Amino acid sequence: MEAAVLGHLDALGASYEVVRIDPRDADTAAFCARYGYAEHESGNCILVGARSDPRRYAACLVQATRRVDVNRTVRRLLGARKVSFASAEEATAVTGMLPGGVTPFGLPDEVTLYVDAPVAALRRVVVGAGSRALKVEVDGVVFARMPGATVVRGLGAPPPA
Repeated sequence: MEAAVLGHLDALGASYEVVRIDPRDADTAAFCARYGYAEHESGNCILVGARSDPRRYAACLVQATRRVDVNRTVRRLLGARKVSFASAEEATAVTGMLPGGVTPFGLPDEVTLYVDAPVAALRRVVVGAGSRALKVEVDGVVFARMPGATVVRGLGAPPPA
């Protein structure tokens, strides 16, 4: 999966840096603490699904300091009455990637990609790269240039106090 992700970045003409990590540190807080990134520079790619038949999926990219607004924004974007976060097993089955490594690069064509506007405005953001052992650092502008990606204001919200 890592090679496919890097190939996707190359096909986009994106400038990126590979960050090899210990898989035990793939989750955001551990990654940021060990590798010196601020949480607002870390992007989380979260798979959600509309509870429909057949189930429709969207990957939502938000800063680690924000949460995906599933109940309003994602539900509206998917035109669904009910939307829920995919389980770890479901995310792996749909994307081929383990949680902690899910990335917006190289997603299956049937998965819609939504990017929170603040992520696209970052000069430096680090996201998963298809496995728990690799992340990539990119300029957030790449997400606005990606075919099929939609930059959305209000996709993410601050966590509740």
